[in-house]
Amino acid sequence: MGSLRFAACLSLSLWVGCASLAFGGDATTGESKADRDARMAWFREAKFGMFIHWGLYSVPAGEWNGKKHYSEWFLEETHMPVSQYEKYRDSLTPVKFDAKQWVEVAKQAGMKYLVITSKHHEGFAMFDTKLTDWGIGSTQFHRDPMKELAAECRKAGIKFCFYYSIMDWHHPDYAPRRRWNDVAKASGEPNLDRYVAFMKGQLKELVTNYGPLGILWFDGEWEDTWTQQRGKDLYAYVRGLQPDIIVNNRVGKSRQGMGGMSKGQEIVGDYGTPEQEIPANGLPGVDWESCMTMNDHWGFNKHDQKWKSSDEIIRKLVDIVSKGGNYLLNVGPTAEGVMPEPSVERLRVVGDWMKVNSEAIYGASASPLPTSPAWGRVTRKPGKLYLHVFKWPKDGKLQTPAIGEGIAKAYLLADPKRTPIATASEKGGLTVALPQKPATPPDTVVVLETR
Repeated sequence: MGSLRFAACLSLSLWVGCASLAFGGDATTGESKADRDARMAWFREAKFGMFIHWGLYSVPAGEWNGKKHYSEWFLEETHMPVSQYEKYRDSLTPVKFDAKQWVEVAKQAGMKYLVITSKHHEGFAMFDTKLTDWGIGSTQFHRDPMKELAAECRKAGIKFCFYYSIMDWHHPDYAPRRRWNDVAKASGEPNLDRYVAFMKGQLKELVTNYGPLGILWFDGEWEDTWTQQRGKDLYAYVRGLQPDIIVNNRVGKSRQGMGGMSKGQEIVGDYGTPEQEIPANGLPGVDWESCMTMNDHWGFNKHDQKWKSSDEIIRKLVDIVSKGGNYLLNVGPTAEGVMPEPSVERLRVVGDWMKVNSEAIYGASASPLPTSPAWGRVTRKPGKLYLHVFKWPKDGKLQTPAIGEGIAKAYLLADPKRTPIATASEKGGLTVALPQKPATPPDTVVVLETR
C-alpha cells in the first residue's frame, strides 16, 4: 500500500458505522477495498495463531498469601503496593528461554502467526525499551527476548505480532490511578496526555525495532478515561508508522464485552476479538478472531492443571474456521522462559492432525450451511467442500443437508490416493458412504469436489 492516507469503513449488521481516519489530515482519501483486502489477506489465510502471555506476573506463578488463583491480573487482584511488586523484577531470570524452540512449537502445531505480550496491564515491558526502567532491560537477563523471537519467526515464515496494553497499573500518568500505586504518589496527579505520549514512544519502538509486524493487538481499553477519539488517533498513529499492519478493535471503544465485536458506534480497528467464546452463528462478512486459553488462565499459574484436551482444541479450531474466524490459542510460559509441557504436548498432537488436514483449514471460508450439522462442521474453498466429521456414523452413512452444488468426486483428505467414496443425492440432502473407522479422530475430513 503506497499511500499513508486511508479510511476504514465497515457497514454490517454487527459492525455499524464508519471510522474515517486519515494520515496527514486528509479525511477524503481512503483505503480502497482492494488495498484493505490485500492488507488482510495473510490473516484470512492463516486461521491459526499462538497467543503468548508472558510477564512479571509469571514470577509469583499464581500464588500469594495462601491463595492460588492469580495470574496476569496479579497486581490488580492482590492490591499489592507497587513498590512491593517491583521486587519481583529481580526474580525474572528466563535463563531457559529459547526463542527457536518456542517458534518450533508454534510451527509444528500448524500456527501461522504469533502474538506475544510486549506489555500487559502491569506495565512491565518484555522488550528492550529505552523509555523506562520498568522492563526486562533492567533485570539480570541481559537479552531482548522479543528481538530473538522476531528473528526466529522470520526464519520460520511465521508472522510476528505484538500485544500491547493501553491500561497500565504501574505508570504514574495512567488514569485512573490505583490507590495501591504507592510508587506514583510522589509524582502528583496523573496526566493521561503525558501517558499517551509515553505509550506512543513505546509503540514506535515496537513497530520500528523488530522488523515488519503482522498485528498490533491492543487491550485494556475499557476504562472511561480511554475515549473513541483517542482510539482513532492511536490507530492512525501506528498505521502511519507501518501502513500494512493490522490492528484489532480493542484500540477503540466500540467492543461489546467478551463477545468482542464492535457495534453501536463508529468502528476503530480491523477485526473483532471474541474472548473465550465462539460466536454461535459466526459473523458473515466480518473479520474476527477468537482468543482462548488452554487451561483457566492466560499467564502462568503453577496450580492450574485444567487443561483442554487436544481433541477439544482441534474441534474448536474447526468450529471457528467453519464460522469464518481465526483461532488464537494461548500459552503461558514460566518465569524461566519455559512453555508448560502440557501445552507443548497438546500442540504436538494438534500439529500431527494439521499435517494431514490443514488443507481444510488454511484459507478456508465459512460453511455454506445455515446451521452446523449434528455430526460435525463444514469448511469450504472454491470448488471444494470439507466435511469435518466429529461423530462417526455407526452405519457408515453420513447424512448431509442439501448443498446446492453437484458432486464430482468424494474422498477422505487423509487418503493420499484420493480413493473415491460413494455419494448419493437424495431429496433434501446427500448420503456419503464412509469407511468403517475414522482416519484422523477427533475429526476426519471428507472432501467433496463440486462441479
